[in-house]
Amino acid sequence: MKDVPDSMLAAPDAAWLEEVEAGVSRAAEALRREQREDGHWVFELEADATIPAEYVLLRQHLGEPDDPALEAKIGNYLRRIQGEHGGWPLFHGGALDVSASVKAYFCLKMSGDSPDAPHMARARAAILAHGGAARANVFTRILLAMYGEVSWRQVPTIPVEMILLPRWFPVHISRMSYWARTVLVPLLVLQALRVRARNPRGVRVQELFAPGRAPRRRVRTHRHPAWSLFFNGIDGGLKVAEPLWPRRLRRQAIERCVAFVTERLNGEDGLGAIYPAMANAVMMYDALGYPEDHPDRAIARRSIEKLLVIREEEAYCQPCVSPVWDTALTAHAMMEVGGETAEATVPRALSWLKPLQELDVRGDWAEARPHLRPGGWAFQYRNAHYPDLDDTAVVVMAMDRARGQLGLGAGYDEAVARGAEWTVGLQSSNGGWGAFDVDNVHYYLNNIPFADHGALLDPPTADVSARCLGMMAQLGETPETSPRMRAALSYLEREQEADGSWFGRWGVNYIYGTWSALIALNAAGLDGSAPSVRRGADWLLSIQNPDGGWGEDCESYSLDYRGYEPALSTASQTAWALLGLMAAGEVDHPAVARGIEHLRRTQDETGLWRQDAYTGGGFPRVFYLRYHGYPRFFPLWAMARYRNLKRGNARRPAHGM
Repeated sequence: MKDVPDSMLAAPDAAWLEEVEAGVSRAAEALRREQREDGHWVFELEADATIPAEYVLLRQHLGEPDDPALEAKIGNYLRRIQGEHGGWPLFHGGALDVSASVKAYFCLKMSGDSPDAPHMARARAAILAHGGAARANVFTRILLAMYGEVSWRQVPTIPVEMILLPRWFPVHISRMSYWARTVLVPLLVLQALRVRARNPRGVRVQELFAPGRAPRRRVRTHRHPAWSLFFNGIDGGLKVAEPLWPRRLRRQAIERCVAFVTERLNGEDGLGAIYPAMANAVMMYDALGYPEDHPDRAIARRSIEKLLVIREEEAYCQPCVSPVWDTALTAHAMMEVGGETAEATVPRALSWLKPLQELDVRGDWAEARPHLRPGGWAFQYRNAHYPDLDDTAVVVMAMDRARGQLGLGAGYDEAVARGAEWTVGLQSSNGGWGAFDVDNVHYYLNNIPFADHGALLDPPTADVSARCLGMMAQLGETPETSPRMRAALSYLEREQEADGSWFGRWGVNYIYGTWSALIALNAAGLDGSAPSVRRGADWLLSIQNPDGGWGEDCESYSLDYRGYEPALSTASQTAWALLGLMAAGEVDHPAVARGIEHLRRTQDETGLWRQDAYTGGGFPRVFYLRYHGYPRFFPLWAMARYRNLKRGNARRPAHGM
């Protein structure tokens, strides 16, 4: 069937709906083929040039045997993603980022690329034009300090003795986010020991430092001037006092750091199940003299290898893996498809998910909620100390829906109850939910010199809170009888932006946040007549692209963001907008039909969708993610939901997702 004109989409006919049905069937079959034998789905999770570059530099830091074939493939990957500006961006098509560019250049030179090669000369010129390596972020300067490229005095001082401070102290690791804790603790040891990379090839990158003192560029910052001045003063004092720390105290602090890391080592899934923490753990054990075959060091090192994606010509290292997230969301999409597809895939997926629920380990979250029973799911295969609220709510909703739709009986009752208990038990005092912790809102910590990325904390966010609210509503709670649900609704309404959208912390960005909020508000019983729902739907309608899709760039996280700017349509963001509009009761709006037609028209020969854009958020303005699964299951979900609502002559979905 040829592309459908807008006039027909105003009143879709049976023939076009059959085309939509065919698109649903093709996508569902393609996803069905990608399910693993044990029942789960997992898709690649790609970040920027930083992690692959750090992987090569880690091997040289440790002085490991050369692997020229792997280095060549990583080099091919880095050269392919180099930007037209000469450097490396944080996301597809983005502006040059100095830190990512310095690491990518260092990696390529380490792997044998000549500094005189055209791509290296362009990169060097671009880096120097942006102030040079001296303008890199703290983590990059720490790497450069370990390679002897800068002095340790050019890095913020974080005394290892910090680990010994009492929990009430204003600067304490328990007040930071989980990712900051797991990255920082082994890093404290590396800094205390002034660790030096082996660098057997003797590669240097002094040519990346601009001569003289690079001028400071005026940019909008997350820092508060008074707090920043205060903490910078403390940093100066620490640099003077650090050599005077008693050796006994330093030894005790290092032992405490090692104990922290070892307790949370997490087997072959790694410390915190995220690359930076895993790499720091390996370097810490190495610096302390642990031999390569020591069980702790060996398993920490093996965990990193599991993050590699190796193809025939290219390779890269993932920042982490996302099997629980991918499996739970794909299960939701398959239940939306329904029929034999759901029956053949979803029970196997949920059977795989069920034993991954953490029922025994009281993770770091228990410091704030010591009497709460464990019951969450992690993002990765295993991360017992760090389950998260977003994954848990999505898994609980999938299991609850399957109990009724697929007749799975009472086999999931306990898992659902424990997951819900843990989730609602971590509601923050403002009514919202963070991703991993409760009330992680010590904002002054983002002013310490170490926190130049502005991502040291894990405060409540609209997207995670919406997921938890949707779970509560799907399980039967109502605002009329539940004070905690009223608090969550109040939080979401306070978080709505002036233009009607919601900020999306873990997905790009306002489209993701607005979809999340509208789905939750619908589940809680608010229809299109509610002011917050109406404003959210109107915002989505106002930003639809002429091609029928929706798109949003990672630049929307900029601190000087002035409002939505048009961006190319993507499959995942189009799906989020459609799901949000349908939750707001707009299934019959012509814009929704145009969006569905855009998805139908852009399906490829496999039945799925292509998408190079990064639509996942790691840390706003610092780290973004390309979920390879998002253009697979979200468009299918949106098309299947549209078909279901049209078939059932319904206006709004009946689930929390």
